[in-house]
Amino acid sequence: MFCGQEHGPGVHLSRQLLVSVGNTHGMASAKKAKPVVKRLGRPRDTSSVETKERILVVAREMFSVHGYEITTNRDIATAVGITPGALYHYFGSKLALYLAVHEVTQAQVYEQFTKAIIDHETFIGQFEAVLDIAHEMNIEDASVARFIGAVRVDSGRHPDMAAALSTYVRQREGFFAVMIDLGIKRGEIARENRLVVQAYLLTVLMGLTDAVSEDHELQKRAIQGIKMAMRGHLVKTS
Repeated sequence: MFCGQEHGPGVHLSRQLLVSVGNTHGMASAKKAKPVVKRLGRPRDTSSVETKERILVVAREMFSVHGYEITTNRDIATAVGITPGALYHYFGSKLALYLAVHEVTQAQVYEQFTKAIIDHETFIGQFEAVLDIAHEMNIEDASVARFIGAVRVDSGRHPDMAAALSTYVRQREGFFAVMIDLGIKRGEIARENRLVVQAYLLTVLMGLTDAVSEDHELQKRAIQGIKMAMRGHLVKTS
């Protein structure tokens, strides 16, 4: 019956009220909508690989200056420009990050050492080449030598770190063992002096990273003195 009836003024008023209520509800909803919060994350226009590399570079610098205990993941994340949560996406703990920095640094150092000795066929020639490239690397990026020096201190305080780094210690010793074997084969080193020479090499390299890495000229003179001592030209015995 009502379908064919014409709507009166009351119906039009009801419609206007419904529209008004609907508009008011929409405005209220819009006011209640939470603003979008922009969070820090991976820097724009950078890939995941680039961010990871940046983290490793910054972490090495901070670990080398402040040490493992004082440096925090939050400090590193802030310096990189990401959140601590984003940092944990790449490295699950501070120790994991530290070990990753060490792995990259060790690979970088011994890759350069290996390239440096290729064209030398004597023990003395190879070791002098290692000294020269170590000096060049220190000039290019002082954080490398500083970090290597810091690792010795940090690993001495943290047994879990020392255990994780044991593989790399063997790698380092193996590299110089090959050089010493060459010296023994060529008659430059007496076989009974193997362990003495090994200790000498490691002590020299530790001294270059711990004692004189910050002063390039002093390190250069120290390397010159080491070379002269190796060749018997530094001190006269008679």
